[in-house]
Amino acid sequence: MFARSYFRCLAATALVLVSVSAAASTYPDKPIKLVVPFPAGGPTDAMARLIGQNLSSKLGQPVVIDNRGGAGGTIATEAVANAAPDGYTLFFATTGTMAINPSLYKTLKVDPLKSFDAVGSVASTVNVLVVQPALPVGNVKELIALAKQKPGTLTFGSAGNGSSNHLSGELFKSMAAVDISHVPYKGSAAALTDLLGGRISMMFDTVSSQVQYLKAGKVKALGVTGAVRSEALPRVPTIAESGLPGFDVTIWFGLASPRGTAPEVIGRLNAELQTVLAQPEVRAQLAVLGANPLPGSPGDFARLIQHDASKWSPVVKASGASLD
Repeated sequence: MFARSYFRCLAATALVLVSVSAAASTYPDKPIKLVVPFPAGGPTDAMARLIGQNLSSKLGQPVVIDNRGGAGGTIATEAVANAAPDGYTLFFATTGTMAINPSLYKTLKVDPLKSFDAVGSVASTVNVLVVQPALPVGNVKELIALAKQKPGTLTFGSAGNGSSNHLSGELFKSMAAVDISHVPYKGSAAALTDLLGGRISMMFDTVSSQVQYLKAGKVKALGVTGAVRSEALPRVPTIAESGLPGFDVTIWFGLASPRGTAPEVIGRLNAELQTVLAQPEVRAQLAVLGANPLPGSPGDFARLIQHDASKWSPVVKASGASLD
């Protein structure tokens, strides 16, 4: 009796595996949905549409963008995590949704670190530390010295508690051992308005958003947050080289699928993604968005997610930022 049941289970398992393998071999045979965790019109959406459009031409099926903004990306995260792991619902993953939110939110219905399979990284960007022109500093060393001379008097704005530019500031404070007050806003645009108006001292913001203000002399750039200089601001040193060794904040984007997606499907998607990222026109359009292509295997992306989740967890805890 036991043997008969055992062989039935083996047969059923074999049928499932054959079915999955057959589906993977014909993948894709219908449109693919790419869920973006932010509203249409922003830089993340623009990047997702660029990648989706080019992937579509390689896969021979439409890649339809589905914007599901709100709740710091948790709405989109949950929707994709609960979708069928068949390769037809993909997630445009970000540092925030995958590496920061697990520590930031008290209660998450899904764990981003356990609910997805990494498909591949897409691109990376860095922020730039900008200060109001009237602030009497010309580099990071002078900013740190001023902050230590006047603890608690300098302020930095952000897009809100737990945002990447907020945590960039918290990491800066921790590594430099300075007291700078955080002022959260509802979005980076509002913070930038107050920076231009002289109501806050500084902020970390995307390079693409700041280029025009830097050229006009409305803000001063002290350093970019990445490990290497930004191609868009080649004369601006990194924060690490200009006074705070080891400082590195790089924001990345990538593709992920619900956990349990067939390896053959992930392999096909990753292979086509590498082809897309190698195209000169795609690289040029990413540069306009202030981003650099970030090719790599699914394993590379999985390791990057885990590394940054470990990196940001203590920063979130130290900042006191917490969301329901």
